[in-house]
Amino acid sequence: MNNKFITLVIFLSISSLTPTIVEVYGHGLGAETFPPVDLNGKLITLEVSSSTNNPEETDDQQISISLIDFNSKITLRDVTFLIKSERGTQFLFEREFQADNGFIVFNFISEDTDSIEIVEEEGGDIFGSLLGLDSRKINIIGPKLSEGGLYKFDISVLTADGYSKKLDEPLVFNSGISIAQTKTHQINDPNFGTQEIQSITFYDEISDFQYNPDKREISFYMPFDWNVDNINQTSVVHEELIISKTFGDLLVSGFSMYINDVKLSDNIITIDDFFSDGRIVHFIVNQKELWNIYNQTENQDGMKFLVTPNSDETQLSSVTENGQFRILVSSEPENLKSNSNGKINFNIMDVFLKNRPIAVTYDFSMTQNGKTIHQQSGTSTDSKEEFDIAEFTIPNDITGIVYLNFENLNGNDLAGTSIPIVIDRIGDQNNEISIPEWIRNNAAWWAEGQIDDGTFIQGIEYLIKNDIILIPKTTQESSDFQEIPSWIKNNAAWWAEGQIDDETFVQGLQYLIQNGILRI
Repeated sequence: MNNKFITLVIFLSISSLTPTIVEVYGHGLGAETFPPVDLNGKLITLEVSSSTNNPEETDDQQISISLIDFNSKITLRDVTFLIKSERGTQFLFEREFQADNGFIVFNFISEDTDSIEIVEEEGGDIFGSLLGLDSRKINIIGPKLSEGGLYKFDISVLTADGYSKKLDEPLVFNSGISIAQTKTHQINDPNFGTQEIQSITFYDEISDFQYNPDKREISFYMPFDWNVDNINQTSVVHEELIISKTFGDLLVSGFSMYINDVKLSDNIITIDDFFSDGRIVHFIVNQKELWNIYNQTENQDGMKFLVTPNSDETQLSSVTENGQFRILVSSEPENLKSNSNGKINFNIMDVFLKNRPIAVTYDFSMTQNGKTIHQQSGTSTDSKEEFDIAEFTIPNDITGIVYLNFENLNGNDLAGTSIPIVIDRIGDQNNEISIPEWIRNNAAWWAEGQIDDGTFIQGIEYLIKNDIILIPKTTQESSDFQEIPSWIKNNAAWWAEGQIDDETFVQGLQYLIQNGILRI
C-alpha cells in the first residue's frame, strides 16, 4: 500500500474575494485553482499543483505554479514571479523567476546539504508533459525536503504577457501546501508485543508520539499557529493513523480525539477497515472545530493530540475479507483469565446496509497456535437490541493472545475475519503505583542528608522486593553503579512535601533500577 498521500490547501489574499477551498486526499496529482481576478480587463487565475515525482524511483515532491487565462485556459506568456517559500518555520528561499510560458515547477529534493541550493533546468517533468509545455523546472535541494510537511508560498506576479509590462500593483497570492509526511512508530506493547503504528500528517510534522497501553491512548504534538488569520486560512487539518490488525487493543469500534484538552466532535473521525493488513483512522479537523478549540483555550502552543477509545466499554470491530460484513465483539469479563469461564458477545452487521444487524449463518472458533478452545456454528440475530453469545471455559494452560475466528458467513468462504484478544492480560497489576505514606518521611530525611545514599537505597530495595512499595515493572538495563543524580534527590524532597505526584517520584526510582543503582 502506497502511503505517500498528498493534500493541498490553497488560500488567496487578494482584493475581497474568498477562495473556494478544495482538499485533495489521495494518491498522485492534486490541484487547486484560485478564483479569477481581473488583470487589465482579462480574467486570470493562478493554479498550484503538487505531485510525487516518479514515485517508483524517488520520493521527490513537485509543486507547480502557473498563471492562466481563465476563459481560454491558456497560460500567459513572459510572467515574472516573485516567490518566497518556507517549510514550517524554516526559510527556504525568496527570489524572482521568469517563466516564458507562465508555468514553473519546483522539485523538492532531500540531500544532506549545509544550506538550500537552487538549481534550474528546463522541462522534463510530469506537469509539462500533461500540458504540452516546456515548463521551467527549479530543483530545490536541502535536508528532508522530500519528507513532506507544510510548505508556504507567498507569490507575487510582477509581469504578465511581456517582461516589460510591469504591473502597477503586483497580484499577491498566499498559499499553504501540505505534502503528506509518513512516520513509523514502534510500540512495545506488554500484551501484543512489538507493533507498528504509522502516522500520516497532511499539515505539518508531528513529534512526541506516545502510546499508553493501559488506556489504549495515542498522543502526539504538531506545530500550529493559533492566530486569527491562520485559522481563517486553514480549511482542514487532516491526520491519519495506520494500525496493524494484529494490534488487537486498537481494533476498537470507535475513537475520540482531543486537541489541547478540547474534545472534538466524533463525526470528524472515519475508520477504514477495508484493507487486509491494517485499518486507517482518518481525522479531518475542520475550521469550525479549530474555532471551537481557539475559543475554549488561551495561550495555546501548537496542537497536542490525544486519541482514545470513544467508550469505557471496550468493543472491538473487524470487517470480513470480502468487505461485506462487520463484526462487533465484546467479552465478559472484559479481561478474560485462564482456568475460568467467559463469554464473547458479538453482532454480525451488513456493511452495505449501513451496518444493520443481519441474520446469516456463521462458524465461530477461539484458537491459539492451532489449538481450538471453543467452536460453534449458528445463525446470527438481526435484532438491534440483542447479540449472539459464545460461552466457554478457558483451560489453565491457555494464556496470551488468542484469536476469535468468524468464518463462512452466509456460506461464503471469503466472508471471514479474525480478531486477536488476550487471556491473562498484563496490565494494571504490573503498572500499579502504591507507596505507604510513611515513606515520605524517609524521602525527606534522605534529601536533607539525614540518611545516606546506601541506607536509603537498601531500604527502598527491601520495600519493593517485599511488595510494600508497588511500582510498574521496570527492566534493569545496566549493572554498573553510578552516582545518584541530584534531580532524584530534588524529586524526593518535593514529593515528601506533596509538590509532585507519586508517578513523578516513581520515575526517579525507575531510573535508579534501569541504571543498576537500585537492584531488585
